[in-house]
Amino acid sequence: QVQLVESGGGAVQAGGSLRLLCEASGSIFSIDAMRWYRRAPGKEREPVAGIIKIGITNYADSVKGRFTISRDNAKNTVFLQMNSLKPEDTAVYYCNADLRLRSNYKTVSYWGQGTQVTVSS
Repeated sequence: QVQLVESGGGAVQAGGSLRLLCEASGSIFSIDAMRWYRRAPGKEREPVAGIIKIGITNYADSVKGRFTISRDNAKNTVFLQMNSLKPEDTAVYYCNADLRLRSNYKTVSYWGQGTQVTVSS
């Protein structure tokens, strides 16, 4: 069964740091883009950061300079290092990845179950 599993969420005070991890598992041939999204209470889900296989990244303006996305292609894993956290970063963070499946070599977009990040002032 192909799936994405996130970990690393938690509760921190403003100014603190957290590192999120998302691992893809199952019958995967390769992984194209990997992304992090978040959904804050009462708001729509929004993109946070993305990274393609060769390492080119992009970020939402609200997190530039504070968050860093990276990936380990050998381990099918994407990370999100979050520094200088603010209360407005409080949200459920979701991993998203474009997985090329071994079964048919088609690329399918998968989502993780989400991990809660809470930043207190």
